[in-house]
Amino acid sequence: MALMKVKFDLKKRVKLAQMLWLMYWFSIMAGVLVFSMGLFFKIELRKRSELMDNNESHFVPNILIGVGLLACFLNACGGKICYDSLDSTKFVKWKSVLKPFLICCLFFNFLLVVTAAMCFAMRIPLEFTLAEGLKNGMKYYKDTDTPGRCYMKRTLDLMQMEFRCCGNNNYKDWFEIQWVSNRYLDFSSKEVKDRISSNVDGRYLMDGVPFSCCNPSSPRPCIQQQITNNSAHYSYDHYTEELNIWKRGCRDALVSYYGGMMNTIGMLVLMVTLLQTGVMIGLQYVNTSLSTLVNPEDPESESEGWILEKTVKETFTDIMAKMKAMGKGNQVDEGANEEAVATES
Repeated sequence: MALMKVKFDLKKRVKLAQMLWLMYWFSIMAGVLVFSMGLFFKIELRKRSELMDNNESHFVPNILIGVGLLACFLNACGGKICYDSLDSTKFVKWKSVLKPFLICCLFFNFLLVVTAAMCFAMRIPLEFTLAEGLKNGMKYYKDTDTPGRCYMKRTLDLMQMEFRCCGNNNYKDWFEIQWVSNRYLDFSSKEVKDRISSNVDGRYLMDGVPFSCCNPSSPRPCIQQQITNNSAHYSYDHYTEELNIWKRGCRDALVSYYGGMMNTIGMLVLMVTLLQTGVMIGLQYVNTSLSTLVNPEDPESESEGWILEKTVKETFTDIMAKMKAMGKGNQVDEGANEEAVATES
């Protein structure tokens, strides 16, 4: 028994084909949108590639770009098929390719679901790659004269100002690294000598942060040096007073930004999946309704359309039986080849 059988006459078939043709155009626009979002996300990642620990984060945007292009191609083909289905003589040339085309659409829908799942799951690897990338980037903040690292200071400063964040986890991360270059330190100064000698690695550490950590909305002038020294500033207690530097870590800020973007793209891909599923089902109805015309020479005759020729259970059983038969056929062929080799030897 066919699944979701529907009776069609010429008027219903024409309306279905016209509606599907319009839906395929919407699907093409959706494919363009997925492609654009993938390209936009790739550009956003490229902007801060210096802060990424690896290039694996570009895998998802590359998949989105490929899926968007494939969606445009498949939907353009589907729209052409629906347009030609209005004329039964033109539709004849598509009969032999419709079944493989529908199978390709089914696999494409599965690819869309996998892509959406990857978008939602990308937040976890992104958090790890940003944690390492930011940690390493902060170490190179002072290396403005080193080739390949001379723009790291600018990149970090712009990022902290744009995302209103400071450090990797928080502003205290800057206390653990030397972010001031040696060329700007007065080594004849006792304070500088004491700080360097008090550190095992001979680094110049201080309880200060770069200027880009300052909150411009704070009414008090920015305190970016001696942040933990209450006596160095008038009427100041860094434990209780609201600091005038950003408290949020940049890893959290960037993960929220990229994670929110990927959640939006993931929802978009799921909506595209629903649209693709709808047009695939509609195309199956067009195919079966034109293939079951009572009088093929009379386009106005009635016909029946369905999603599956049998029930889901029966269809699954048939597929499994065919797969087993193919497996046995391969075993027989291998056995025959082995016997032939043995006979020749």
